[in-house]
Amino acid sequence: MSQKRQNGIFDRSDDRNSAITTLTRDYPAGHVIPLHFHDRDQLVYASRGVMTIRTGEGTWVVPPNRAVWIPAEVAHTITMSGAVAMRTLYLKPRSAKRLAPDCCVINVSTLLKELILYACTLGALRRTSKWQEQLIGVTLHQLQAVRVVPLQLPHLSDPRVARIADILVSDPADARTLPQLCRVVGASKRSIERLFQQEIGMTFGKWRQQLRLMQGMRLLAEGKKVTHAALEAGYSTPSAFISMFRKALGTTPTSYFKLR
Repeated sequence: MSQKRQNGIFDRSDDRNSAITTLTRDYPAGHVIPLHFHDRDQLVYASRGVMTIRTGEGTWVVPPNRAVWIPAEVAHTITMSGAVAMRTLYLKPRSAKRLAPDCCVINVSTLLKELILYACTLGALRRTSKWQEQLIGVTLHQLQAVRVVPLQLPHLSDPRVARIADILVSDPADARTLPQLCRVVGASKRSIERLFQQEIGMTFGKWRQQLRLMQGMRLLAEGKKVTHAALEAGYSTPSAFISMFRKALGTTPTSYFKLR
């Protein structure tokens, strides 16, 4: 069995013929879809709420009007922050070649959004129907042109950096410096910095920024005010959170969630 899918429930598609199948579900805040995997590539889109996807390789946070790409056979869980309106496309493996084989968060254009929503009203798209084949072609073309959004935390395997990660994931607002955390795990600052770069190509500071930004997004989806979300996520000031949010998503938190 593939290393990617050795754990989790196998959610096999019953439709072997359609190029694209769909799933429409609304979930309450806090709902968790347990570890599972599919035999198709999966584009998971939320028109409302924030989703957190976890795999053996890392964690991805998906705010409204973004989507996460999950290749076939990758075991994953999905956790809902706020009420989530999930719309999913399942594609035959390697149909969207540019996006395989790794998970990623992508921007969803206005056209791609409408294509996803329309496909979900149909249930499935088959190439045996000429107009559906055209719809499939436009959808795949849009997926070839997407921009990846850096909203992920890669998995850390070394026990020392993994322990530091666990400490901060459990409390992103933990204000301890890297030297202080290094003393907790019994490693030098130089060693930890080297391991972060070696394992994930990211500095400890950048990793911590990502963690706090992703936590802030979850809190906003749960209805927290910007100031509360910023401080609880570990930012020293709301303006620091707003600056990071704007850098990642192109607008302020208030404007983003109000528009959605």
